Amino acid sequence: MSASSWVSTSLPYLKPRDAGNGDAWGAEAATQGRRGTQRILQAGEVSAPTDVAKLFVIPEGAPVVVRRRLILLDDVPNELTDTYYPIGIARGTRLVETAKIPGGAVTFLAGLGHVGALVCEDVTAGVPDEEERKTLRTAPEEPVLRLTRLTLDRDDQPIQVDRMVMPAHRQRLRYQIRIG
Repeated sequence: MSASSWVSTSLPYLKPRDAGNGDAWGAEAATQGRRGTQRILQAGEVSAPTDVAKLFVIPEGAPVVVRRRLILLDDVPNELTDTYYPIGIARGTRLVETAKIPGGAVTFLAGLGHVGALVCEDVTAGVPDEEERKTLRTAPEEPVLRLTRLTLDRDDQPIQVDRMVMPAHRQRLRYQIRIG
């Protein structure tokens, strides 16, 4: 892995943040002496893609809210993330706006009473589509990692689906599991 590689763990992105704290990405990057920023490229209601609809257990094409963000590390594209929310949770909230949310969306959801209790992540590798390649500034045929994260609340109801695309050569995903 090169010097620009990034080691990422999921846990900081799953917990609500204390009042006055910035978003988890900026804080995590700062702990490694780096600068983590993000741009919200799109926010609003869309038709649920097939995989998202399946995870939310809703009909394909049903309305959901999406926030598409470009995640930057030291001003270099590091990740493209689409985060989906059920319409019943997100419609009419800050989640449909392109403005940043203080403390991040997980903190905002917690304020609405939606706290994650179980997270399921699937990671695959593949070749980016043309839009992903251009946005992430990858070379043709350069592989990407695709991480899909489903967050369920205490009642096993889905509250969020994240679909992330990351240049494979710049990433290492680390999982730590405490048992007992």
